[in-house]
Amino acid sequence: MRVARIRAGGSESYGIVSGEGIATMGEIRSRTGIPVPPSVTEFLFGGWAEEVAAHAGELEHALGLSECEPLPPIPSPPKIICAAFNYGSHARGRDTASSPARPVIVMKPATALAGARSEIACPSFVRELDYETELAVVIGRRTRSVSREGAASSIFGYMVMNDVSARDIQFGDGQFTRAKGFDTFAPCGPWITTREEAGEPARMRITTRVNGEARQDALAGEMTLSPEALVSELSRSMTLEAGDIISTGTPGGTVLDIGGAYLRDGDVIESSVSGLGTLRNRVRFTG
Repeated sequence: MRVARIRAGGSESYGIVSGEGIATMGEIRSRTGIPVPPSVTEFLFGGWAEEVAAHAGELEHALGLSECEPLPPIPSPPKIICAAFNYGSHARGRDTASSPARPVIVMKPATALAGARSEIACPSFVRELDYETELAVVIGRRTRSVSREGAASSIFGYMVMNDVSARDIQFGDGQFTRAKGFDTFAPCGPWITTREEAGEPARMRITTRVNGEARQDALAGEMTLSPEALVSELSRSMTLEAGDIISTGTPGGTVLDIGGAYLRDGDVIESSVSGLGTLRNRVRFTG
C-alpha cells in the first residue's frame, strides 16, 4: 500500500495511491464505511492503515495524482535522522576512509521538509549547494534496543528523500547541522510505501538526475549498514517513535564526489528510488 498526503482543491487530505490515482479519506469513508481519522499520522500508526488495506479492492482511486500537490507524507515527524558515510563510494576521501561500523548521524529539523514537487528555496549566501538522494525509512512504532533481526517489524515503510546540503556551510561550520537544516532542504515522498509492498530494500536502485543528466546510480544494497542495522543501532542510543524518519545515506555521485558545478538557480533535481517513486524539485535561490 502507498499512502500519500496531498493538497487538492485548496484542502489538505491523504489517501491510498494506485497507478495514477488516489483514493482520498473521503472516498475511503464513503466506499468502505471505515471512519478514518482526519490526521494522516493517526491513520498510519493507529491501526487504520491495516484496516483499510483489507478493503483496498473497494476503492476506485477517483482523484488523479496530476490534480494534487504532493505534501511531505509525515507532517511533523518526531525526528529526522540522516546517516552519513553509509556508502563506501561517498565515504572515501571524506572525514573517514570507509563507511563506519556504527551510525554517524545528522539531525534535520521538521521545518526542512518539502514535498515531492516543491521548490528548494536556498538563501543566496549559499555558494555550494548539493544533492543527496537517499532511501528513507519510516518508523511505525515506539522502539528501544531492538535486535537487528527484530528491527524490520519496527519499519512501517519507505520513501525517497533528498538530503540537500550546503557544502560551503558544512565545511565552514565544521559540522553538518546548519548545512542540512535549511527550510526545504529535505524534499521527500512522493508517498510512503509499506514495508510489505516495497519488498527487499537491497534491490532498490537509487538514482539522481540534474537537468536530465545522470549523476547518482547505485543499489541500496551497497550501503554498509542496512535499514534494519540502522534501526537497531540507533534504538540502542535513543528511543525511536512512530513517524520518525531515518534517511539511510547517499551513494557516490554528488557534486562533492565527482566535482563540477554546484547546483544553480533553476536546476531541476530528479531523485528516484526504484519502486518508491520520484521527487522532482527545482532549485530557487532567494534573497
